[in-house]
Amino acid sequence: MTLGIGNAPDAQPRRALVLHDRPPVVELIERTLNHGLFVVKAAHNLPEADVMLARWRPHLVVVDMDHDDSTALLHHLDTANTLTRSFTPALGLTPRGDLATRLRAFELGVDDILAMPFMPDELLARALVLSRRATGAERPLVTVVKVGEVEVDIANREIRIGRSVTTLSRIEQTLLYLLASRAGRVVARDEILDAVWGPDFVAESNVVDRHIRSLRVKLNDDHHDPRFIGTVPGRGYRFIPTFSNAGWSGDATRDALRRKQALGRMPARTGTGPHAVPSAGTA
Repeated sequence: MTLGIGNAPDAQPRRALVLHDRPPVVELIERTLNHGLFVVKAAHNLPEADVMLARWRPHLVVVDMDHDDSTALLHHLDTANTLTRSFTPALGLTPRGDLATRLRAFELGVDDILAMPFMPDELLARALVLSRRATGAERPLVTVVKVGEVEVDIANREIRIGRSVTTLSRIEQTLLYLLASRAGRVVARDEILDAVWGPDFVAESNVVDRHIRSLRVKLNDDHHDPRFIGTVPGRGYRFIPTFSNAGWSGDATRDALRRKQALGRMPARTGTGPHAVPSAGTA
């Protein structure tokens, strides 16, 4: 996902450190914070996080409160804030939203707490508020980003494709961000369930497929010849990068060939014919 049209002036990106060990969640956070002009780096453990605290000096720390190193990282962050006489806020993520869990997180040093699974717009809002508290300055907000051919308006939960404007549900928006954050790679159904509904969700057998189908309808995406979301049988789903943004041109036949190659359903065609294309590769 790249920054597209928006309503914010140029600004130096803020740095956000994420302590989390599940790549789909980290990438969902990264793409969401793209709206707030944050650059995101992930640490999988305390040593990695300590190096980033010392050398990268993040403006925001996002911590999975169930991570084995969460308590130690918050302690190190507090020490670093004291030594540098600065304030780097911490946002805690937890799958439990009960009062005892929240109070415990605040005692450990977080400045705000967000229940997982989170919705992109809520994560963005909390990150921007914490950043404003820390710096005393308003942070730029890019409400609209481009995901290939799709313009996504996070504030209004709308997608625009050409002149068509459609409103997404919160789950559909989260699904789109999750798939787009891993563009070109397969996202398994279990990974989707974990990131969108949470690890404790008792799933109906087709809950993921049903919401994917709904999102496809709003994207006007044909599952037989998809432009955006492809099915990888027995594995999950893949967001198909749209090729017009890469500067490629050609007729509909060549575009269809590229989409099928991206899905891994057919080998690349080579040669010198009118529809010969270079290999798009596989995930």
